[in-house]
Amino acid sequence: MSETPLADEHFRPRKAARGVPLARGLSTKLILLTIVFVLLAEVLIFVPSIASYRLSWLKERLGTAAAVSIVLVQGDPQSLSREAQDDVLAALGAKAIAVRDGGISRLLVVADMPPKVDDQIDVATIGLGEEMVGALDTLLFGGERILRVYGPVGDSDKEFELIMPDRRLRAAMLTYSRTVAIVALLISVFSAALVYAAIDRIMIGPIRKMTRSMLTFSEAPDDPGRIIRATSRADEIGVAERELSQMQERLQRMLAEQKHLADLGLAVSKINHDMRNILASAQLMSDRLRQVKDPTVQAFAPKLLRTLDRAVAYSEGVLAYGRTQEAAPARRRLRLRLLVEEVHGLLDVGQGIEFVNAVDPDFEIDADADQLFRLLTNLCRNAVQAMAGDSEEALVRRLTVSAERTGSVSRILVSDTGPGLPPKARENLFAAFRGSARSGGTGLGLAIAQELARAHGGALELVESAGGSTVFAVTIPDQPIRLARARTALRHPA
Repeated sequence: MSETPLADEHFRPRKAARGVPLARGLSTKLILLTIVFVLLAEVLIFVPSIASYRLSWLKERLGTAAAVSIVLVQGDPQSLSREAQDDVLAALGAKAIAVRDGGISRLLVVADMPPKVDDQIDVATIGLGEEMVGALDTLLFGGERILRVYGPVGDSDKEFELIMPDRRLRAAMLTYSRTVAIVALLISVFSAALVYAAIDRIMIGPIRKMTRSMLTFSEAPDDPGRIIRATSRADEIGVAERELSQMQERLQRMLAEQKHLADLGLAVSKINHDMRNILASAQLMSDRLRQVKDPTVQAFAPKLLRTLDRAVAYSEGVLAYGRTQEAAPARRRLRLRLLVEEVHGLLDVGQGIEFVNAVDPDFEIDADADQLFRLLTNLCRNAVQAMAGDSEEALVRRLTVSAERTGSVSRILVSDTGPGLPPKARENLFAAFRGSARSGGTGLGLAIAQELARAHGGALELVESAGGSTVFAVTIPDQPIRLARARTALRHPA
């Protein structure tokens, strides 16, 4: 049990954390990721696009050269002045124009013929992969190379040829790339804005609402007005809102119950202090009863003393239970039948209720005597109280305690012929203050019994619960034997 200041400190809510800064918020991350992803998509589109632009640019120049070549072939190429030839080549950005007809090549216009050609491009047979590689090569490393561009134009059976530097081509490709980059950036920003607007309405906004609800709820979890109001959405956000609302409601109820338990613990600790003094006085008077020579008093005095000793031990254990701690069991070999008889002697078995001790006299169990006594007393008292409400004389009201052993595991069965457990009690069977099977009960008996069974490494379970039969089973394994201790016992027998 803890005092009130400690309880208050335990239930005092911590100050809610600040909201998420804009720079680290989901909205900012969403916008940036959308822009990056759209730009990556534009890059994948840009490579074949710039390759297509390069090929179209070369075809356009080759087509212009073809038109000039046809005029020159039909006329006299030698009649064209040097100044006119230079103007034609300057317009095309070329060094020479040639035509191939019937396997014979004719150089129509030429000026400053370069000593070598760095790259040859056949516009009729170039593939997409070669086209993209060549475009990237020109864009990144071009500007000082000489190209030989050739191929047929239209339906002509002639093949035309250009010898030209790639300076103008690279400049045109850079201008095209800048335009594409600006358009891609605008598309990315526009797409990010649309995606953000849609997702903010569908997802980010509701998530922000849930975040604010959790922060405000943590400031005052006992305020019902701070529980989130779930919407009727049928998607994952709607499910999350409803689950959060239900979780906050359950947490609020649980905190209220724990607050009541803390208050109850304080009250019990005060009562326990006075109860120990009363029990101490009762022990002194019981010791004097042992000196009375009356046979009846001599028969009941030992039982009374054991009962008072257990009452003092229970009173001391109240504080440990309030701290959700139970003393470790001091396990010994016990004759279970004798322990069950003590439980029977302590029970207030009314008229018409039969108690059957079906434990074999030689049955032994490895357990803590006081804790097992408490466990069985709680189970048997619950059974007696369940059957005491039946006033019909013809009804069979019988409480039976039996035991069986399988290997190193002992199993104790406590069965009664009562009305069975109601559905609400079965749902919260071992929950304190919620698993009571009768009106006005606390449900602590089964909660304590389960805790004691687990302390022994065992379990408490409901085997059957129907009208006319309720059976609880307590399973307790023997304490494991340590190998070193067993070897010592074999070497030095008692």
